[in-house]
Amino acid sequence: MTRWGITIPLTGVPLAQHRELVEQLPDLGYTDAWSAETAGTDAFSPLLLASQWAPRLRLGTAIVPVYTRGPGLLAMSAATLAECAPGRFVLGLGSSSPVIVENWNAAEFTEPYGRSRDTLRFLRAALAGEKVTKEYPTFSVSKFRLERAPEPAPPIMLAALRPGMLRLAAAEADGAITNWLAATDVPTVRAEVGPDTELAARIFVCPTEDADAARGLGRMLISSYLTVPVYRAFHEWLGRGERLAPMHEAWAAGDRQRANEVIPDEVVDELIVHGSAEECRERVQAYVDNGLDTPVIALLPTGDDPAEQVRALAPR
Repeated sequence: MTRWGITIPLTGVPLAQHRELVEQLPDLGYTDAWSAETAGTDAFSPLLLASQWAPRLRLGTAIVPVYTRGPGLLAMSAATLAECAPGRFVLGLGSSSPVIVENWNAAEFTEPYGRSRDTLRFLRAALAGEKVTKEYPTFSVSKFRLERAPEPAPPIMLAALRPGMLRLAAAEADGAITNWLAATDVPTVRAEVGPDTELAARIFVCPTEDADAARGLGRMLISSYLTVPVYRAFHEWLGRGERLAPMHEAWAAGDRQRANEVIPDEVVDELIVHGSAEECRERVQAYVDNGLDTPVIALLPTGDDPAEQVRALAPR
């Protein structure tokens, strides 16, 4: 089926006030609601509410860091949501970033590939109800078994940017989750996971015809995210290294304003979907036309009513 997702919760809207909109999402044409986890809500709670408000939606975490919860707690959190939304929950895992893991959560960000792989393997066994005692390369677990193993066990998708993690997602997970890419980048990513692996991507959408305002917001987001080493490497792999080099130089020099100013308009326009609601829908559809299975809209604030914007961005 054709999927069309939205990121919840919406910026500036209290979580409890999402009920009316979430209840409407399936009738609007949305198939999926996906959460995020940085410094706002946790990834599971908004989906737990949505599981009761909209029983037809597929729900996914994009993503839960593999470092910020112990393996057993991660299994319990996933099992709880899977019980509340049987057959409709997707657990999206990822390594996250040193800022979130180390600076904010007092954990050690080491061996992200290995930790992601080992957490994925542990969760496969734990969510199937197995008793797990195992020395993984990056952690060990002794005699863990879920008291409430979900039936069915949820699929697990892996956040991935470059070939190594994308291939791991294709080989051992049920799909790959990516973000911060242009519609024209999708074939490059698709080539690494193959034709049969579900590929989801969060797409940043700013539904306004004020291009200057959209680009201004886009520049701040791009300089904040794409200066993170994993995203820098991702865009170098995608071929944007030269065009983003001035931004990286200014950022390294501590000149944040200059870093924003030197991001080319065409890079902003590639990575941030903006324009009228109809134009935004067409641009999101271009990702699908290029090989994306599950577009997940992340609505950027414009000052207008975000609920009305979600309704306007629904598939036609």
